[in-house]
Amino acid sequence: MSDAESPRVEAEAEDAISEAIEVVARSAPEIRDGLTGRRTKTDDENASGETQLAADVWADELLAERLSAIEGVGQFASEERDEVIDAGEGDLAVAVDPLDGSSNLKSNNSMGTILGVYEGELPAKGRKLVAAAYVLYGPITTMVVAREGEVTEYVIESEAQSASDSRAAEPRDGAEDAERRAVREDISLPDDPTVYGFGGRVPNWTDRFADYAGDVEEELKLRYGGAMIGDVNQVVTYGGVFAYPELDSRPEGKLRLQFEGNPIAYIVESAGGASSNGTESLLDADAEEIHQRTPVYVGNEDLIERLEAEF
Repeated sequence: MSDAESPRVEAEAEDAISEAIEVVARSAPEIRDGLTGRRTKTDDENASGETQLAADVWADELLAERLSAIEGVGQFASEERDEVIDAGEGDLAVAVDPLDGSSNLKSNNSMGTILGVYEGELPAKGRKLVAAAYVLYGPITTMVVAREGEVTEYVIESEAQSASDSRAAEPRDGAEDAERRAVREDISLPDDPTVYGFGGRVPNWTDRFADYAGDVEEELKLRYGGAMIGDVNQVVTYGGVFAYPELDSRPEGKLRLQFEGNPIAYIVESAGGASSNGTESLLDADAEEIHQRTPVYVGNEDLIERLEAEF
């Protein structure tokens, strides 16, 4: 069970939350299959100044159309867009990173999709999250969902649903059929952590983070693949710590609070772990603008407490 505290959700919003999760799950096989042929760079940059791949733009447009169409969703925001989209009436806001780690497309390494469902308008504190999820496009496609204090991992398969699932909702808005099958329920981070993954160039690390990293390196195994979803999933599976820290060259960090920091913190805290921006839980950090950056530290609670003590 979680330390992540969610706002109380009105009954009519529950269906919208469920549908947002289902839309991402149903879209995942289509997004994965659509990566082929979309590895080229575009002439555009996203709101964070990063060159977009054709896959980034395509996945963003697909999810924007489908998530904005959900009754009860009032806002849609994406790492790939400058502004929040007004999706109509509704008390929920969805924030997505359509392709986390898309730079891994060139080398054919793992990447993912991140979803955060907030109550109220964006930008918002992480405490306003009512659900969060990530899809990992690894050797198989999996989805980790945090909702109501519990975390569940699913395998997503692109195939017709079995006869026993025939009463399940059919795909809408062009999303192909996909089966979401639970493989791990009520997930908690293992008590004996095993792995760590730290981003940023080592020469750019601050002295205080370098000191912390030196201690961790003596205890845990390095697992870092360059896509946050893959690296965080290692921590969720084996226990440990992931960080994209403050840097001398970028003290505000690299990752986006609304699209990456908050949803991942919500999932990790729901699984009994902890998160921090160096001084407090990411879920308590003030949200001032939609593309706000933050240092991100998530993992087993004792490892995060040690980091904050070092800082």
